[in-house]
Order: sequence, then C-alpha cells, then structure tokens
Amino acid sequence: MPAETPQQNQPHRPHPWKVEGAPPAPPPGPQKPQRSSWVRFGVTLVILLALNWIISSVLLAPPERTAVSYTYFLSQVQADNVAEITSTGETIEGQFKKEAAYTPSGETKSEQVERFTTERPSFADDNLFSQLQAKNVPVNANPPDAPAPLWQQLLVGFGPTLLLVGIFVWIARRSAGALSGGGLGGFGRSKAKLYQPESGPRTTFADVAGIEEVEQEVTEIVDFLREPQKYRKLGAQIPHGVLLSGPPGTGKTLLARAVAGEARVPFFSISASEFIEAIVGIGASRVRDLFDQAKKVAPSIIFIDELDAIGRARGGSQSLGGNDEREQTLNQILTEMDGFTGAEGVVVLAATNRPEILDPALLRPGRFDRRVTVSPPDLAGRRKILEVHTRGVPLAPGVDLQGLASSTPGFVGADLKNLVNEAALLAARRKHDQVANADFTDALEKITLGTVRGLMLTPEEKTRTAFHESGHALLGMLTPGADPVRKISIIPRGQALGVTFQSPNTDRYGYSAEYLKGRIIGALGGRAAEEVVFGDMTTGAESDLDQVSNIARQMVGRWGMSDAIGPVTVLPPPGQESPFGLDGIAPATKELIDAEVRRIVEECHAEALTVLRAHRDQLDRLAHRLLETETLDEADAYAAAGVDRDTAPGAVARGEAPGTTPAPGLPVTVSADTASTD
Repeated sequence: MPAETPQQNQPHRPHPWKVEGAPPAPPPGPQKPQRSSWVRFGVTLVILLALNWIISSVLLAPPERTAVSYTYFLSQVQADNVAEITSTGETIEGQFKKEAAYTPSGETKSEQVERFTTERPSFADDNLFSQLQAKNVPVNANPPDAPAPLWQQLLVGFGPTLLLVGIFVWIARRSAGALSGGGLGGFGRSKAKLYQPESGPRTTFADVAGIEEVEQEVTEIVDFLREPQKYRKLGAQIPHGVLLSGPPGTGKTLLARAVAGEARVPFFSISASEFIEAIVGIGASRVRDLFDQAKKVAPSIIFIDELDAIGRARGGSQSLGGNDEREQTLNQILTEMDGFTGAEGVVVLAATNRPEILDPALLRPGRFDRRVTVSPPDLAGRRKILEVHTRGVPLAPGVDLQGLASSTPGFVGADLKNLVNEAALLAARRKHDQVANADFTDALEKITLGTVRGLMLTPEEKTRTAFHESGHALLGMLTPGADPVRKISIIPRGQALGVTFQSPNTDRYGYSAEYLKGRIIGALGGRAAEEVVFGDMTTGAESDLDQVSNIARQMVGRWGMSDAIGPVTVLPPPGQESPFGLDGIAPATKELIDAEVRRIVEECHAEALTVLRAHRDQLDRLAHRLLETETLDEADAYAAAGVDRDTAPGAVARGEAPGTTPAPGLPVTVSADTASTD
C-alpha cells in the first residue's frame, strides 16, 4: 500500500465554490528569500546620497570674492563704502556697503564688486586701523567664509534624497494593491462599488412588481447561490451571465439590486463607461481587478449597467477599425467570463437598452447564458407597481389606482414612480394631508401634456387652435380603430398651444394596418380642420406631421404594409441607421418607399377632409364649446360633439407591437398644436 502524501494527511475542507485560474499554491518547504530587489534599492540609495552630497558641497561653498588693489580698497574706505572686513595676516577680506565699479589693472572693462579680497603691502605706513575706526568699519575676528553649521549641511546634503526616497516608497505602497489591475498607481483599480449583504437596508423582490415572469428567471440564480449543492448533485452549473434588456425605466437595475439582496452575497456594481479612460489598457486592467476582487469573495455578483457602452459589436459599420481601448476592454471581459481564467461562483448581471448592437461573442452560451427581456408592464403590472410606490404615501379614500393604471398605457416603472412623486408634490403644494385622486390626474396631465404656460393668445389664434384640436378629437371619435379621446385643451402647455390626449382602455400587442391608418387620419385632423374652416394652413401641425411621416415610413419599410414594396423589411429599426449611409438600399427602392409613404399620407389626408366636411356642424359645436371652457374631459368632449361614447367607431385598444420598437407616438396619442417651428 503506497504511503500517504502530506496532502493526503491534511484534513479536507469542503467549500462549495472553486475559483478557476487562481495562482498556484507555493511549493512546500522553506522559501528562499528574494533579496535582489533590496540590494538594488540599497545601491541606488547610496549612489543618490553620494551625488546629493557632491552637489550640496558645491551649493554650500561660499561665493567667490573679487581681488581688488589695495589702493582701490583705501579709496573705498575713505568713501565710507566698506561694511566690514576680516584680516588674516596681510590678507584683507570684506564687503562693500554697495556695489562699486572696479577696473583691474591693464583692462578697460570694469565690473561691479561687492565682496572683495586684497593684500596689504608690508611697506604700507597708512595707519589703516585708525582710518577704519574713523569710518566705524567693524573688524571681525571670525573668518568670513566659515562653513555652514552641521545641521544645515545635513539638511541640504541629504534632505532632497530622503524626500525623493519617501515619495518612491509612498508610490510603491499606493500601487501595491493595483499591481493585479495593471499598476499605474491606482488607475488600473476597479471603480466598482461593493455592497455587502449585511450592510444597511436591502432591496428584495417585494420591491419589484409588474415583471413577475422576469423574477422567475432570476430567482433560479438566487436559489443557486444559496444552495449550490442542490444543483451540483444533478450536474447543473450556474449561468455565467444574465443579460437584462428592455426599454429604459422598466426596472433592470432595480431587479439586479433585488437579486443581490435576496442572494445575500457580495454585490459589485459598476457602469460600463467607468472602465474606459484616456490611457490605453486601463479598461482591461480594471476588468481584471474587478473579477479578481469578485473571485476572492465568491460566491458574488458583478452588475454592469449600460453594457452597450463597451459591448458594441466589433468590426461593424459603426467601428472605425483598429484595436482601440473599448475593444481591449471588451476582449478582457470575454476572457474573464469564459476563458482560461473563467471563474465559477461569480455571476455577471448586465443591463442594456440596446441588445441588438452587442457583440455576438458576448451573447453566446458560456458567457451570457441567459437573456431576459424586461418589457413594459401590462395593466395588472402597472397596478402592482403603483401599489409598491404608494406604500409610503398617505392616500385619500377616493384614489382609484385601477383607473389610474388603465390611463397610463405604455408607462414603465420609472414613469409610474415619477407620477406618484409628482402627485405627492402637488398635494404638498396644495397643503393637503393626503394625496387625492385629483392630484394624480393633474400630475398625469402635467407629465403627458406638459406644464401650463402663462401665454396669452390672441382671439384669432385661440379660435384657430380650438378648431385644430377639435379636428383631432372629432376624427378620434369617428375613425374606426382610433383610441378614445380622454381630454382636449387649448391651454398652452410646454411648447404646444393646445393638446388632444387619447389612450386605450386595455393593452394590445399588435397593430393592424387599419389601426395605423386611423392614427394617421387622426394626426392629420388638426391640419384638415384648418383647411376646412379657414382655407389655409399654419405651422401648428409640425409635430403631427412628424408622427404621420414616421408611422407611414415604418408601415412601408419595416412592417410590409405596402403592396408596392411587399412583405419585406428594407429599413433598419430607429436608432440603428448607418452613420455613413451604407444601408444597402438601392436608390430605386428609396424612391419607391418615398412614393408609397406619400400615397398613404395623401389618402389619409383626403379621408380626414371628407369626414370633417361631412360632420362640419359637430366640428363647430365642439370648437365653440372648447372656446368657452378651454378644457374638456372625456364625457364633456363626446357630449359637445354629439357622439355616443359607447357606440363610437373608435375606442379600440392599442399597445406595443411584439418584437418591435413602437413607432413614435404609438404608446400614447398626444396631438399638439405647436407654438413655433425651428
């Protein structure tokens, strides 16, 4: 039977986590001390001190004295220009009170002299001492060029060297912790914030509402971090990364914090843009340092917000080529997540609003194994989100959260939180003890329609604005598939002189061609009303025309709703257009797209004119009623137009098309008569 090795004799220490790529353990036995670095440091220190002493000897040496003739010296004594002298034998040294011009014998150029030396002739019989006493010239007993005190010599001789050595030691200590991150005195250290599970209040899944299906996806990660053995015995491995994608404000960062709070493990949070610096290589160094820190405290979570800042696809149309700092950082993240130094027990959570532009290497299995889409909440989800955000808000008895949720289609968690906050601010401004339902409705109007402006319109402009908004509203009531009209106002708000607000009763996740054409007809209602009533048009339809053009272009180029183009996609999604125009679309196809867009808009415009001319009396009644009250809610608007709310051709719900980015203006219909144009 073979003898047991020393490793076999050691007790086994179970640990559920194993860090791959960790530095190997030192070999057993005494280690030979490494002294070469200290020897080099000592030699360098001695050389610096020697050089410093030589230089300081020159600096501490007394300044030179100018040799002058004894006759010139006597003339300066008689002129009372001698400050003091010191005599050693026949040598006289001293200093003049002020500089005097002296011309040496045999030369024509004079020089200014202040410190001098001269030799007294042995045959001189000039009674010098009496002359010096008469002029009150001190005669010193100490040598004038005596060396400086010892402490001054040590300070000047060794002070700079000791200061330099101290700076080197301080820099070495500061950079010791950054050596693993690339050194550079701390530039390579990660800027991630560490949140320990036991520190302060934590976010849990109770704080996240409206995205239950997403919670189920990440709950498995939490359970794995808590009980890894339950999964390991079945051969399961924890995902290396989880990518949270979705529109802004849907709760991606909040969900990541909830995962950290539920898992009770160290949580490193950093924005992707914090990796990048002007110094090349710093981003990759910070990535290495971040993962090294996470491995030391595994199991742990790394959360990278706005991943698209460094995860953009390499070599694409928006890449200028070359191995720049961003690509180096991305390469290091790819290596750390699934390379030779991959770490088990470190889960990477990332959030992005633009998953379509990420590098394919990030999205392959082994890196971001799980991709979770965080979509805007539905009606039930919005109700739950409102309940979460109103937990600390005193609500009045008449507050209808269900009705408020139904009035906010397309709102995400951040929008609903802002709505609750605006309502609380309004209640405080009105000195209410509780937040009433009117505070919520006014806050919703402020968010969707804009802040009321103190702008005084002329009677002509006010009348034109009333007919403009009445055209939007009447077509919204009479066009099949249109959303119900919720409010009409000719009070200037934001940049608009008037607004018409439409929203559906329930959510919908697909758009029909009929519905989209109805939206275009409704958006053109303001311009059509001006043509029917006044016979001309103004710039007030600027925002309406922007909505119309965007919807029609996407119908033709993205959604295949044109017989001339066919069921193909020829336009990229909004925000993904090539900056250099290299979209691969033939010029003939572009001309055909423009022609089809113009055809759809012109047909809808003609339909809007036809409907308004056929219902001119209803348009007039609605506009005059709006001029009287300036604002009409849903019931008053339908009553003024003489349209039955329950039997109106409109009132069909709308929502977000699955798998697409909604066309601008689709989540909520706000038709505005703009005040000016650029």
